[in-house]
Amino acid sequence: QVQLVESGGGLVQAGGSLRLSCAASGRTFSIYAMGWFRQAPGKERDVVAAITWSGGRTYYADSVKGRFTISRDNAKNTVYLQMNSLKPEDTAVYYCAAMGKTTAWGVTSRRSYDYWGQGTQVTVSS
Repeated sequence: QVQLVESGGGLVQAGGSLRLSCAASGRTFSIYAMGWFRQAPGKERDVVAAITWSGGRTYYADSVKGRFTISRDNAKNTVYLQMNSLKPEDTAVYYCAAMGKTTAWGVTSRRSYDYWGQGTQVTVSS
């Protein structure tokens, strides 16, 4: 089992920045990749960014490219999401997720992820 704990959400004005953190514990050696997803009210939970644990390959949704950066600190078993130039449409609950093995769905699909954090609210005011 892997446990994930997110932190760093909050309220920020449009154009501002936030950094989310996700600390993993438990069987962290089994992690293949980690991702950040978000879900706004009435909408699907969609991938924002993902990173492979060993090689550090990254993926970004088109809506956040150039504004968000995902990174990881393997020594601390922590993944980060630096969010800059935030927009009101970025408002959502952000979830951290861990993927135990590569799958046919890839890092962008919720179905690939085995473990989820509890979520942290990000609210961007206009």
